[in-house]
Amino acid sequence: MERNEAAEKGCLACSFPFWDKLTEAQQEYLCRFARPVRYEKGAHVHSPTENCVGILLLRSGQLRAYLLSEDGRDVTLYRLFAGDVCILSASCVLDAVTFDVHIDAEEPVEAYCIGAGAFKRVMDENIYVRCYAYQMTTESYSETMWAMQQILFMSADRRLAIFLSDELAKSGGSDIAMTHDQIARYMGSAREVVSRMLKYFAQEGLVKLWRGGLTVLDKPRLQRLARGEAGPCSRKRS
Repeated sequence: MERNEAAEKGCLACSFPFWDKLTEAQQEYLCRFARPVRYEKGAHVHSPTENCVGILLLRSGQLRAYLLSEDGRDVTLYRLFAGDVCILSASCVLDAVTFDVHIDAEEPVEAYCIGAGAFKRVMDENIYVRCYAYQMTTESYSETMWAMQQILFMSADRRLAIFLSDELAKSGGSDIAMTHDQIARYMGSAREVVSRMLKYFAQEGLVKLWRGGLTVLDKPRLQRLARGEAGPCSRKRS
């Protein structure tokens, strides 16, 4: 991908709240080590056994961060979209990150990447950058704990309701174009469980299923279920 230094500088200025707290030399330094990158769908972006990628500023596409067990099972921690900053792809320079994270491209991704070494140098020099890095790390850790809390302590129907409600909030519509396999992977659940719960939700009038996706028919009741206030069977039957 060809470099556009003006666009890169503008992207960095918009993405980083600490930009105005940098010296001009630090700004130029980060710009010099920022480069456009592209990952195809399914590409492995980061893993504990590979070289540290650096900070990624997503321009388009979607990344998935997950934990991977020794026998190949994975648990999705969170996803990142256009406009988000991926800090854990530079986990090698963050002392606070002590768990192994894998990151894949769920869709074709275009991003700006700042090399881990360059970011660490500015982070060591500038307290605002250091505070930002640890704030982002804390938010990623919080997302991880939320994912673990759902998997360990919540019922399957509530977890599914939370997931669907979150997807609706992102899209602003009523349709969710995802297969049962995708939903199960993002939830850290089994496909059979997700398919059974979606069929149950459809029978209860919460959703309408179609090939490759679903339509949410009753958002208020889905949100109540997500908050743990009511189950789908609480609807009065005629």
